[in-house]
Amino acid sequence: MKLWDKGFSTDKKIDLFTVGNDRELDLVLAKYDVIGSLAHAKMLHEIGLLSKSEMSAVERELGGIQKSIKEGTFLIEDSFEDVHSKVEFLLTEKLGDTGKKIHTARSRNDQVLVDMHLYLKDELDEIKNLVEEFFDLLMKLANDYQSVLLPGYTHFQVAMPSSFGMWFSAYAESLIDDMYMLNAAFKVVNQNPLGSAAGYGSSFPIDRESTTRSLGFGTLKYNSVAAQMSRGKAEKIVSFSLSSLAGTLAKFAYDICLYMSQNFGFVSFPDALTTGSSIMPHKKNPDVFELIRGKCNKIQALPYELTLITNNLPSGYHRDFQLLKEGLMPALQNTKACLEMFIFSLKEIKVKKDVVDAEMYDYLFSVEEVNALVQNGTPFRDAYKIIGQKIENGAFRPNRKIKHTHIGSIGNLALGEIRKKMEETLNR
Repeated sequence: MKLWDKGFSTDKKIDLFTVGNDRELDLVLAKYDVIGSLAHAKMLHEIGLLSKSEMSAVERELGGIQKSIKEGTFLIEDSFEDVHSKVEFLLTEKLGDTGKKIHTARSRNDQVLVDMHLYLKDELDEIKNLVEEFFDLLMKLANDYQSVLLPGYTHFQVAMPSSFGMWFSAYAESLIDDMYMLNAAFKVVNQNPLGSAAGYGSSFPIDRESTTRSLGFGTLKYNSVAAQMSRGKAEKIVSFSLSSLAGTLAKFAYDICLYMSQNFGFVSFPDALTTGSSIMPHKKNPDVFELIRGKCNKIQALPYELTLITNNLPSGYHRDFQLLKEGLMPALQNTKACLEMFIFSLKEIKVKKDVVDAEMYDYLFSVEEVNALVQNGTPFRDAYKIIGQKIENGAFRPNRKIKHTHIGSIGNLALGEIRKKMEETLNR
């Protein structure tokens, strides 16, 4: 069954090409289609287009469909083009003409829009919850290891002292920037598009504010054309928020892969979180973090994919939009999987506490010696030359006892302030 069926058949090859894997993806959207249909039916009843008994019957049957979705028995067979046609078919099969009324004053276009907006709201909420959990773990690690020194690098060269506390809390605070992006994406999808129909409204006296309340949207996408134009735009904005988060996760994963190597040896993990080699018995490979890095790099490509699909389209609906789901929906699941794996793995991280004691890190403290001379009255350029000459002559001897006090430094990580920033993003 197709909602646009006019009584003649479509060549099967064309059907396979145009439908693609939409049925499989629509199974994810099925519960949202039922939620949207119920809100729409209630509104139709409120304006007199469905009687009380018809409304009760529709509500009962939609409840049954929702139950089958939760139980995993709901299917979208090849004879149906999408979830919308299957739900309408089931209603019509059970309720006859009453089931046929459910499509009054709406189109597949706003059905898809409301399904996707509801789905994206839930997905973003789940991701934000995982980000919060990951943030809390990083902040705990930052507190536990704030006094354990770690070499800082620039250009892959030993640079200045850092600390494990600074490293962990740096990524914690970076997650706040990603949360800003996720919040912005949530605000975009938290607008009700239902009732815009094919993108130009309808002559029915529908109450769009009623469905906005029923569906729990923060506001209404008022202009029907603007609602239609959110198809593609909403997905793209969400993809940019995922890309921002993925960039943070990929960089952190790269750090861990680097720091786990024998040349660094700053951190390690239990054997269960590493993999071995088929011929080298000593290997403990960071496959988990390499895959997080790879998956997150793939997610960072998503905004460009969605941009290329949509950037040369005028207003109005185009079938190109169907392809957006193929990239975005797996990316949402991969984002959650990467966060879950990071949370699971990082709880087991082992930090080497005497890293900077090695002779190779002597020059890590050269700037400290320069600064000490300056604080005792030596001009900076002269102090720089004095320490530089000592290094050149092999006479430099570092003082590994350092004292940093300014906010954001090793000795003052401002963990409370960072946590407050995150709490503010969660309250928005």
